[in-house]
Amino acid sequence: MGTVGKAITLLEMLGRGEPETALADLARRAGFDKATTRRLLVSLIAHGLVEQDEATRLYRLGAGVARLALMREAQFPFLRMAVPVVEALAAETDETVHLSEYSKRGLITVHVVESTRANRVSVQLGEVLPMHATASGIAFLAFTEEHIRDAVLAGPLPAFTPHTIGDAKTLAEHIAAARARGHSTGSQGFEEGVLSVAAPILGADGFAIGIIAVAAPKVRVQKGDIERYGASVAAAARDISERLFGRQGQPGRKRA
Repeated sequence: MGTVGKAITLLEMLGRGEPETALADLARRAGFDKATTRRLLVSLIAHGLVEQDEATRLYRLGAGVARLALMREAQFPFLRMAVPVVEALAAETDETVHLSEYSKRGLITVHVVESTRANRVSVQLGEVLPMHATASGIAFLAFTEEHIRDAVLAGPLPAFTPHTIGDAKTLAEHIAAARARGHSTGSQGFEEGVLSVAAPILGADGFAIGIIAVAAPKVRVQKGDIERYGASVAAAARDISERLFGRQGQPGRKRA
């Protein structure tokens, strides 16, 4: 792993769990020696991406991270356009609604509105969703470019629960069904007891750039809910796409 990769690893670790972390704990979790970890942290501090409390000597994410996020949002206002739609869908369903954006690392959860009910599904910000094991991933694969889909189908397809799709043929069938419906469904593939419905947010070229999904405890989902949630997430996804790019045409096809 190169220097940049190691620095990003530290930033991601600081973004999880406790808001402040000791040098020794960061080094241990990252698998780096203390000298390397300290050197990387000093560089990140110099760029405002990490801060160190003068009294406790603990490290935390710096304001520079928020600055970069704001700069990116100014150039591509994905959250500003999508958040009102996510909140409206959460109010309509009273279930957890989460928004993911695609990057080379996968589908990254960028916004979550949890259900107001005591028994609800929790989704962590920054979580990378596995493509083969979630409704979000399958919806994305149904409307992405062929080479991305083929890479996932080639495996590996690790199991997260006894219900995770584990073979390429079954996954391909789920992808085809999602494309035909315009949304996907997932039952306990990533977390037992959770049922999800998701739809793709299409870019200007008709390929998926992100996903909006409803996640609910399986025990609460009644007959007809899946169809209702499916129609709602598909409408929400279209709304976000139109806010970002204007009215969309046909879903993307393989580029020449």
